Amino acid sequence: MQGRSRDQRDLFDAESMAGNLLERGSVFAFLAEQRLTLFPEEMFADLFRSSRGRPSVPADVVAAVLVLQALHGLSDREATEAVAFDLRWKAACGLGVQAPAFHPTTLTYWRRRLAASERPNRIFEAVNAVVMETGVLRGKNRRALDSTVLEDAVATQDTVTQLIAAIRRVAREVTGGKELVAAHCTRHDYSSPGKPRIAWDDPGARDELVSALVSDALALLAHLNVGSLEEDEAQVVALLAVVAGQDVEPAEGSDGTDGRWRIARKVAYDRVISTVDPATRHAHKTVAQRRNGFKAHVVVEPTTGLFTATKLTKAAGPQSADGSVGTDLLAADTTLSPESAEPAEDAAQAEDAPQAMAGPQAPARQIPVEVLADSAYGTGEALAALEAAGHTAIIKPWPLRPAVPGGFTLEDFTVDEAAGTVTCPNGLTRTISPKRKVTFGAGCRGCPLRDRCTTSARGRKLDLHPHDGLQRAHRARAQQPGFQDTYRTLRPMVERSIAWLTRGNRKVRYRGIAKNDHWLHHRAAAINLKRLLTLGLQRTGGTWVMATA
Repeated sequence: MQGRSRDQRDLFDAESMAGNLLERGSVFAFLAEQRLTLFPEEMFADLFRSSRGRPSVPADVVAAVLVLQALHGLSDREATEAVAFDLRWKAACGLGVQAPAFHPTTLTYWRRRLAASERPNRIFEAVNAVVMETGVLRGKNRRALDSTVLEDAVATQDTVTQLIAAIRRVAREVTGGKELVAAHCTRHDYSSPGKPRIAWDDPGARDELVSALVSDALALLAHLNVGSLEEDEAQVVALLAVVAGQDVEPAEGSDGTDGRWRIARKVAYDRVISTVDPATRHAHKTVAQRRNGFKAHVVVEPTTGLFTATKLTKAAGPQSADGSVGTDLLAADTTLSPESAEPAEDAAQAEDAPQAMAGPQAPARQIPVEVLADSAYGTGEALAALEAAGHTAIIKPWPLRPAVPGGFTLEDFTVDEAAGTVTCPNGLTRTISPKRKVTFGAGCRGCPLRDRCTTSARGRKLDLHPHDGLQRAHRARAQQPGFQDTYRTLRPMVERSIAWLTRGNRKVRYRGIAKNDHWLHHRAAAINLKRLLTLGLQRTGGTWVMATA
């Protein structure tokens, strides 16, 4: 059953005894005073449908601890120790000086309950509601999209380690898996701990081991009855199938049917790098700089630095593309609802505001804003989505690369969509095919500009994007002084918000997307709360307001 905080304070209440020591405007002082207002017990009532059993730790206490834990980057044990021994935490939670802390697993229990509920990110939503009520974003007609890589909490595994671990996991977690491994995986002793003892500097020995492990994995997969597996078991088997194929290829002179395999001379797209956390991925910030983990996507109001929406995805792969995730996240930004506009503008915007882009929590309509982002968000699809929603893209254009260094780019070719033709810099015109391909072919023979256009013996070919016209118009608009001034002025402020998000918290503590996405929302909520207090958050007459200068 749900527990609740006592209306009457303890004799040795930490806030009463030491509240004057709390820094004014700090998150500790704010929670000590407004914890129950920000996190009322009815906000968590759906987590405890039964009135029987031992009362839980009061919801406002746990919510306060989760916010402080995310703000300071503490583990569950460190957070509960702070509750036990730090007077600031006790005051923030409304506890007495001598009150003991709850067990660290209580936080795990609450996170699981929140994750399984219909509103897993309600703490972030509660702080967002305060943002909306203060009106601090009213009239702020810009949003910035950005992302950053968060490092994972597991070790990256090589191919051999992954194959052995995946087979062992089938033996542990799949019904009948232990017997199948014993019967069909006979080329290696999977009960032996650690890495196999071979001459690792001998290429022949390595290939022999890889061949044995891949053959065992394929044999095991062939004898598993996939149709009879439970959902969790099917995921274990799917992981085995992935690691058995992503990093290996038939040995030289083999087609794989003879059981000879080797480590592939390439890196698989969307490669699984750990069987402990299959969701973590390689991510390249630059060619030389690589991180392993997840990607945090955010929507930020650039002048205040407040996070208005956030989401965590894999660090690489089709579902983590900045353009698609960013526009979907912007569509779900509840701070862009018409209610956040100036009262005088509400009626006009209610009529003129376009329908928002599709999204699981997208409002029916949104206030048009200028959207700032770097070139990763400058895809044709992203520009089209923003235009459909009525937003204005202040996005660094997608870079154009010439086929010949210093030569012509796509911008030098004139496209006539109405006529369905493209004209090259030399004046040669060709038709756009139904698949939006343009082939100049023999027309390039003897062309005086060929050395600046193509090195192909078959002449120049173009693949036109479906939104080529929109991209061209955007590149032209990006050359205007107003565009450049806005981008250069506000972009550093977005980097500031990302720095707040990752300061001391670049490395996540949990496994999987769901748990780390939950943490990311708590982290963003905590930073927003701290930022609001810096901007002058107050509660006056039962209403959240911002103190005027």
